[in-house]
Amino acid sequence: MFDGPLSAETDPQERLARLRLARSPRIGAVTFHEALAHFGSARAACTELAAVPAAPIQREEEQLARSNGRFVVWGDTYYPAALAALPDAPPVLSAIGDLGLLARPTLAIVGARNASLAGRRFAGDLAATLGGAGFVIASGLARGIDTAAHEAALTTGTVAVVAGGIDHVYPPQNAGLHAAIAAQGLILAESPLGTPPVARSFPRRNRIVSGLSAGVVLIEAAAKSGSLITARRAAEQGREVFVVPGSPLDPRYDGSNSLIREGAILTRGANDILSVLGLPQCARQVLEKPQEKSHLGETEKVVEALGATPTAVDELVRRCQVSAATVAEVLLALELEGRLERHRGNRVSLM
Repeated sequence: MFDGPLSAETDPQERLARLRLARSPRIGAVTFHEALAHFGSARAACTELAAVPAAPIQREEEQLARSNGRFVVWGDTYYPAALAALPDAPPVLSAIGDLGLLARPTLAIVGARNASLAGRRFAGDLAATLGGAGFVIASGLARGIDTAAHEAALTTGTVAVVAGGIDHVYPPQNAGLHAAIAAQGLILAESPLGTPPVARSFPRRNRIVSGLSAGVVLIEAAAKSGSLITARRAAEQGREVFVVPGSPLDPRYDGSNSLIREGAILTRGANDILSVLGLPQCARQVLEKPQEKSHLGETEKVVEALGATPTAVDELVRRCQVSAATVAEVLLALELEGRLERHRGNRVSLM
């Protein structure tokens, strides 16, 4: 009996059979896993269920490779462990970008497409801080909160999960961000190449965003917001749900405030998240190990550039001539020590 994802790259013939099974009509994610459990292997399931032939699968794989992408099949080494454990884990993902991000601890930040300027700023500040702490930031590449989170985490690591095929840019105005994430981060899609995003694709996409993550942060969700689906799927998957509160007089927060009343974690900043999840191991090692002289010099540059007057984080990067990741790391350490105050517009000052 087949009882779980393989720890190493799957046997090539079994891997191809899983691709054929996943792309067969009337075989969804749950049915795929049920078929593996029932027949013992995808090869046996393909024989019994008359799966699609190998030729179109190989053509799609070749087309994906021309875009510097590849398939990540359930059971492959790169398939994220947190996602693999779900009963409706996607059988196959198209991927373009840095697959190494799938091995790192991940947090999702989602929210309103028509987000307020304050909401977008908060999402960007939060993504930058959590990215500096060692988390990869996942979201759905939508307008508003998603866009702000991805943009702020480009230098530290971000994963975008899209609703259609990986070759469909949606929304069109995010074409530049789509390309930037493909170059610097990672884009994932469950749907085959050439598939346009349709309404039913977005809830399926949302379960992947939450499934990849240790927790989901929700910013500005109205009563019928699609991001509420992500938060509820996160709860079903056993993930932490963090919600940024808002005024009860603002309808953009009706869904958010309802989730807090139902038990979600009220979140005012990165510390409320880190107090629950802790720092990722990679960040703890950085903060705990003796710093090399060169890195110590960079740290001193950042601290010396700070003062009581709020300074933009981008300005710190330019002024100190160090990487954005280093600045984020130093700011996080100062914040955890209670020495840093964050302000609107991604600005910071010493306490």
